Amino acid sequence: MRIILDAMGGDNAPLAPLQGAAQAVRELGIEVLLCGDEQKLCALAAEHSISLDGIEILHSNDVISMHDQPTEITKSKKNCSMALGLEALKDGKGEAFVSAGNSGALLVGATMIPRRIKGIKRAAMAPVLPTADGHAILMDAGANVECRAEMLAQFGLMGSIYMEKVMGVASPKVGLINNGTEECKGRELEQEAYALLQAENLNFVGNIEARDVPSGKCQVLVTDGFTGNVVLKLYEGMAKFLTGKIKEMFTGLGKIGGLFVLPKLNAFKDTMDYKKVGGAVLLGIAKPVIKAHGSSDGMAFFHALRQAKTCVDGKIVETISEALAARKAADKEEES
Repeated sequence: MRIILDAMGGDNAPLAPLQGAAQAVRELGIEVLLCGDEQKLCALAAEHSISLDGIEILHSNDVISMHDQPTEITKSKKNCSMALGLEALKDGKGEAFVSAGNSGALLVGATMIPRRIKGIKRAAMAPVLPTADGHAILMDAGANVECRAEMLAQFGLMGSIYMEKVMGVASPKVGLINNGTEECKGRELEQEAYALLQAENLNFVGNIEARDVPSGKCQVLVTDGFTGNVVLKLYEGMAKFLTGKIKEMFTGLGKIGGLFVLPKLNAFKDTMDYKKVGGAVLLGIAKPVIKAHGSSDGMAFFHALRQAKTCVDGKIVETISEALAARKAADKEEES
């Protein structure tokens, strides 16, 4: 299996992507196609004694920055590392694509180059969040600020398939984020989406309030991109706040106290560490695309590549396509 990696995207590029790629080749048994400046990458590999075995480089000396408009990926930046990587994905030179670069550009590029799965209205940015007893996927976390009810229904379907095939959750519970748990709550969008989700062949448990997200009440969290992005940023902020406060609480316990507390504190930090999860998958794209965190280090890139491999192994795209085809066939049968 070959995974394509944007070597120039992210705060720590190109060294961190190179380190993550080398680790993935060693530990996951995959090949990596690195998209980026060949001269810089080869120089870094030599300087840091990083083996390029199993790694091929697709040269690009252009980068789409965080300040560029997302649409430039198909215009003035069509030869940047991200664009060339997505073109390589479209052309079958790899099974999945990973980038820590410009989120908006990645969404536009993925939608315009490999394109969406047939029948999917919008692709969703879907990060995996830690919860009290596992993880939950948030659909959508910012790709689609304005949504229609049918889009939210598709988010629920795609998120459910991802949690089952990639995260190993049997019959994941799907919840609609709302300002109350009653069926009548929310705007017209939520009320219409509630009815559509209820009609889907999903383990839909109804509306959930934002305070229930960390409890693990649901493994698939459905909402529009505006609300989802607010939930995500608050989640990240609270995680940072809590870990800092807990650290302060145990400062001054001394070595003996630290021996008892440190293992549990480290375990808690691990559950909140984005580096261990990978990235946000763009669900709805015709081939697996992973958006790694902008500040990813080598370890985070390794886990993003692992996540991409799991998406390919789990046949995420194929399963979503099959589910859409089955639903379409069922709708036609009802009409007749």
